[in-house]
Amino acid sequence: MAERPTSRPDVVALEGYHSPQMDVEVRLNTNESPLPPPAEFDEALAEATRAIGWNRYPDRGAGRLRAALAERYGVGADQVFAANGSNEVIQSLLLAYGGSGRSVAVFEPTYAMYAQIARSTGTRVVRGRREPNFALDPTTVTDLLDAERPNLVVLCSPNNPTGTLEPRNLVSEVVEAAGSYGGLVVVDEAYGQFAPHSAVDLLDDDRNLVVSRTFSKTWAMAGARIGYLLAPSWCVAELEKVALPYHLDAFKQVAGELALAHGPAMDQRISVLVSERERMATALEALPVTAWPSAANFILFRPEARPGREVWQDLVDRSVLVRDFTTMEGVEGCLRVTIGTGDENDRFLKALREALS
Repeated sequence: MAERPTSRPDVVALEGYHSPQMDVEVRLNTNESPLPPPAEFDEALAEATRAIGWNRYPDRGAGRLRAALAERYGVGADQVFAANGSNEVIQSLLLAYGGSGRSVAVFEPTYAMYAQIARSTGTRVVRGRREPNFALDPTTVTDLLDAERPNLVVLCSPNNPTGTLEPRNLVSEVVEAAGSYGGLVVVDEAYGQFAPHSAVDLLDDDRNLVVSRTFSKTWAMAGARIGYLLAPSWCVAELEKVALPYHLDAFKQVAGELALAHGPAMDQRISVLVSERERMATALEALPVTAWPSAANFILFRPEARPGREVWQDLVDRSVLVRDFTTMEGVEGCLRVTIGTGDENDRFLKALREALS
């Protein structure tokens, strides 16, 4: 029998990223939009799909989608990079600017896939810590950059899983500090359209800043897996070198372009979810939990009357699924609830009250 090959030691040590998929009536664990795209989008997509030449490769440069994104944000098409979800955007950045002998700085607790993708690309992870209220201290960040000089610096804003929005002046300070030695700052705004301000306005070809976004959350298209990056043209040119040929299929390109044509409907859905988020935050204030302010479509909270894991299980027993972060360093004992429809949120609050009583 042949000896079985082994993968790289750093890959052997990895564990896959998983979020439970369970058969429940109320699923509020993965920050998806509870509202589907408008019916007009479905009809337009069905019609456009019939015109796709399935026997031909898609547009390698995703020209029409990039042009539509460029128009929405007031940038050039050469400042847009599109990919299979924002995870592939992060992977492309690490392939281009990370790798052996290079490093990326993350500030925990934050999205676990940054470190996961970094390790899979052979990039060393430099870990900074957030304050007890999950804010970033500017001095702490700049001191870490001065000491480590990481090639990439990732700021998740609003931060997942805490919901924390980074102030504009902090982003500017970090970009200036990283630019002093040639570091690239990545602001991940997967939840940016739920927040009152964005780093997009800070983009400039002379600034070492890129902003990552996705169609999964605010555009209600998690099933399509489309992400994109707004960046200086010189950065996009490097990402195109590491992207696989035809990596963005024809269906995704059409779906993304059509979604952008339904901007007002998407904005209305965002408004509904922000209103529901504030209602949920107010309701949680009356319960024996600690909940943190959020600028995203979710709220992180920690039950105080009972262990978080027990509360999570009680919610599942009531057919309500939220995300269990009770064992994650920095948010021990915490749960995270995605903002759902009004009815779903009512079901969650009722189940939570019963679980805490």
